[in-house]
Amino acid sequence: MLPPEIFSCLERTPPGRGGEIQLTDGLRLLAKERGLWAYRYEGTAYDAGDKLGFLKATVEFALMDKELGPAFREYLKSRKL
Repeated sequence: MLPPEIFSCLERTPPGRGGEIQLTDGLRLLAKERGLWAYRYEGTAYDAGDKLGFLKATVEFALMDKELGPAFREYLKSRKL
């Protein structure tokens, strides 16, 4: 979770790699001006900004769903290539 001030920092962040405003650059500015908090957790992290990471997260969450999970699992088993 990020504080609302991140938007001000992003507005003042020049475009970086690929001509895009990078969240990491905005976070650096926020850290300088306000500081940041972090939470260390154990578990799996998915990069939803990456196509494959997004798909992996979608499949994992679908499998955990109590209503859809069992049927989805059977569907995946039937798709063995």
